Amino acid sequence: MDKTPSQTRSDTMRAVKGRDTTPEMIVRRTVHAMGKRYRLHRVDLPGKPDLTFPRLRKIIFVNGCFWHGHDCKRGDRQPKENTDYWSKKISRNKERDARTLEALKSLDWDVLIIWECQIKDRSALGDRLEHFFS
Repeated sequence: MDKTPSQTRSDTMRAVKGRDTTPEMIVRRTVHAMGKRYRLHRVDLPGKPDLTFPRLRKIIFVNGCFWHGHDCKRGDRQPKENTDYWSKKISRNKERDARTLEALKSLDWDVLIIWECQIKDRSALGDRLEHFFS
């Protein structure tokens, strides 16, 4: 039996992970190769950061461009269906991200946000991470 487009989309959305995503794994491998050790998804910190470096007081978030409303080509596209829902959802995500960033900074954490689109250039990613840790 063939699936309707909404069933296919529902299956696709259900498969989207919130942790251990491909971009996150790339960042984790890169940081680990740099000799840095980290904690994952600490629930005691605002926003449950993807990577936390407690001794350095540094945090890295690996954000998906679409989900967090990045201004790149991928993040700036609009869904063809249910546009009102998605624009509100992404707007709420951006507001939540801003609150999380503010809360972490008030707790004296240094935060780096790595966007999904920035992971394609591994050399630039390594340079950015080196700069963040220096």
